[in-house]
Amino acid sequence: MQARLTSFIEALQQATTLDDLQSVILGLRCHFGVEHLVYHSVNSTGQQYAVLTYRPAWVDRYIDEDFARIDPVVQGCFRRFHPVDWKNLDWSGRNTRAFLGEALEAGVGNQGYSVPIRGPNGQFAMFTVSNRASDDSWQKFTAEHVSDLILIAHFINQKALEIERGTDFHAMHSLSPREIDVLTMLAMGLNRAQAADTLAISEHTFRTYVESARFKLGATNTTHAVARAVAEGFVLL
Repeated sequence: MQARLTSFIEALQQATTLDDLQSVILGLRCHFGVEHLVYHSVNSTGQQYAVLTYRPAWVDRYIDEDFARIDPVVQGCFRRFHPVDWKNLDWSGRNTRAFLGEALEAGVGNQGYSVPIRGPNGQFAMFTVSNRASDDSWQKFTAEHVSDLILIAHFINQKALEIERGTDFHAMHSLSPREIDVLTMLAMGLNRAQAADTLAISEHTFRTYVESARFKLGATNTTHAVARAVAEGFVLL
């Protein structure tokens, strides 16, 4: 998996257009063996762009009906910083159930996992994988791939920002609250086990956030990432 992830990152770094990013998304779909992958971003002025594998007819239907108003995935991610398993969202409303029925008919899949992303200047983005699978097999899939999915989400978001703005200058300003939390714990002198326990997350998840923050800060190692976070004012001691 690590070799394949490295290969994905290398391909992503070569992308210069959203069409290139779309090709990467298609490759990832094959790699993970899922029905769909979606990256969707909205900046502070409301401008949107996306790369995805949904059927065009479903995308048009979603936009025309403004389903984002009632989509529990969008609403759930907007209120959270942690990844969201669709099974843990509220699908009980009448309009929501009708929306779910249309989504299933369009081939979205009965299982999904979305990573919310907060970027610079009020940007909000989501990275989603979805599939047709049993609850047990999906639970195994997410448990095995959660770390890679979080990292991939942030890698894609940074690349999309570079394509949109023509620079990676803003990458330094896109640490998520949880990434700031983990770097703050390390800056306070806690080891990884202590810090993960304080934040009530696993050490595996803790390492994922550290690696994501390190990439965004352009740091060569964890110590360098903490130092840069302190120097840039993200971490206050």
